[in-house]
Order: sequence, then C-alpha cells, then structure tokens
Amino acid sequence: MLPTPDLIRETIARDLPCEHLQVAGDGAHFQALIVSREFEGLRLIARHQRVYAALGERMKAEIHALSMRTLTPAEYQAQSHG
Repeated sequence: MLPTPDLIRETIARDLPCEHLQVAGDGAHFQALIVSREFEGLRLIARHQRVYAALGERMKAEIHALSMRTLTPAEYQAQSHG
C-alpha cells in the first residue's frame, strides 16, 4: 500500500513538533512544508536529517522522493508576510 500525504504528515508530527506542516503527493513523490522551532540554529542538511529521522523506516521503504522546505517559525512569518 502506498503512503498518503496524511500518513506522512502524521508520521512527521509524531516525532517532530511542528508549528505548521503541509504535505502533498501522489503516493511515491511528496512535497512538504515543515515549520518547527527545532530547526532554529540548524543548517539545511541538519534540518532535512531531522525530518528523515522522524520518518524512520518509511523513508527507506515507502517514500521514493520527498522534497521539503524546512523553516523556523520566524522564517515562515517572514516569507508569509514578505
């Protein structure tokens, strides 16, 4: 069974506290917007690694492609009102 955007969203949210979390996709390829305070002070690669850790085995077995934007709440605010 292919994963759904809702399942991906729930899996991320279970392990990563998010201010905002949007996931779209078709079962194999997903796009995510993830806003979390945990990203503060982290470089892009560390933010992505944190999301991959939250997804765990699903990332290896079920998700073929995940493009993501990982923002802190302040970055998200700036982009939303910029």
